[in-house]
Amino acid sequence: MSLLLRNRGAMLLLMLNIFLAFTGIGLVVPIMPTYMNELGIGGSVVGLLVAAFALTQLLVSPFAGNWSDRMGRKKIIIAGLIVFAFSELLFGLANVPWLLFVSRMLGGAGAAMIMPAVMAYVADTTSSEERAKGMGLINAAITTGFIIGPGIGGYLAELGIRVPFFVAAGAAAVVALITFAVLPESLSAEKRHEAKSDEGNKENLGLQMLRSYREPYFFGLVIIFVLSFGLANYDTVFGLFVDHKFGFTPKDIAFVLTFGSIAGAVVQVTVFSWILNRFGENRVISICLLIAGLSIFLTLFVHGFAAIVSVTFIVFLAMDILRPAVGTQLSKMADESQQGFVMGMNSAYTSLGNIAGPIVAGILFDMDVNFPYAAAALVMVLCFLMSLSYGRQRRVKRKVAR
Repeated sequence: MSLLLRNRGAMLLLMLNIFLAFTGIGLVVPIMPTYMNELGIGGSVVGLLVAAFALTQLLVSPFAGNWSDRMGRKKIIIAGLIVFAFSELLFGLANVPWLLFVSRMLGGAGAAMIMPAVMAYVADTTSSEERAKGMGLINAAITTGFIIGPGIGGYLAELGIRVPFFVAAGAAAVVALITFAVLPESLSAEKRHEAKSDEGNKENLGLQMLRSYREPYFFGLVIIFVLSFGLANYDTVFGLFVDHKFGFTPKDIAFVLTFGSIAGAVVQVTVFSWILNRFGENRVISICLLIAGLSIFLTLFVHGFAAIVSVTFIVFLAMDILRPAVGTQLSKMADESQQGFVMGMNSAYTSLGNIAGPIVAGILFDMDVNFPYAAAALVMVLCFLMSLSYGRQRRVKRKVAR
């Protein structure tokens, strides 16, 4: 029996954990306009709230990855759920803007603890052949959480504007209890002791990111940054872009984004592992970078609703295959005692992209409506060219090693 089948219950619980975290992030989307009116805050403050979440996630992720290597995945997952639950409760109780910032920063810390620990758990409990399927399932849970979070938030808000956050807090607390009672620890005591003795685990964020530059998996982290930058860039100005150029309504925008996201989630659950095992991580990563870059560039020239839906579908599909493909490659290249650290770096570079993407997109959009997508396409294509060179170097090294 395969490792993935033996750990099916654990995998479902991990998917629930990560799904809950990213659903909670999306809850805020439909409710923020009302909160803005209630608390008298402007759009710039909303942008800073998004940045505060990503910045805190960036700062905490590397440490959280190391903590999971040293203390075990289960403890960090549970701690992250508790922090996340408290952040949602605080957001629901907040009556002044500064409490919203505290809440979002705690939410970023909770997500930073949950995400790398969950991905490291998957790496612990799957074989190399099954790694792609496991990472695909986790990323499908992330994507699904992003998709339905705003919908759940809008529905629960009918019962009261603060109800969605109280429900999210309660759900996180319940899942934390279930995880404590049911989820087995995936990392042996020997591996935890080995991680504790590793001097790299005592470095601060700057030194950890500097150390990642010297690791063989650094290019994978660069792709993670480019992916997050491009997707955040694309999402941030998409509504403004199609509103300015095509007069799309909010309903039109919601349909386009939801359709693209759902398609990506379906691929991750069904055929992603076959694609990765059939073509290999390097080839899949390179192809997805090229397709994403060309599709983003094509967005500048298409016209009409059907064309926008088609191009956006391709962009999201490429991105949703690319993310778990890179995660799978990173986990295979890292030592067993480094899985938490590597997934922490994965989360940190994701946060860097999530911070830089919206900022750059907003500045470029003010210059010209087309500039954000032109820049995102250029970055993706340049990364594609780098991936070809990187793949060639890896093949040469393998031949020499033989």
